[in-house]
Amino acid sequence: MPMVRVPPVLRKQTGGVREVAANGGTVGEVLRSLASDYPAMKEHLFENGDLRRYVNVYLNDQDIQYLQRLETPVQDGDTVIILPAMAGGGQ
Repeated sequence: MPMVRVPPVLRKQTGGVREVAANGGTVGEVLRSLASDYPAMKEHLFENGDLRRYVNVYLNDQDIQYLQRLETPVQDGDTVIILPAMAGGGQ
């Protein structure tokens, strides 16, 4: 079963858990499974059924934008990493 690494900023939605197992054969299915198991994650990951544009997702350290995006296949033992983009900063 694939594992999902949850960043600190989103761990409140998973009860403080850093990594969770999620079902699915593609990155999209894994993320939707995560959102189903932890409903508060859905609004942070998806907008109108699509991945939010400020959410970066990696499969085993490879950006899914350069693979098959949400259709990227996953296997048992793979790690899906969620990295919300950070913005801001002022002087």
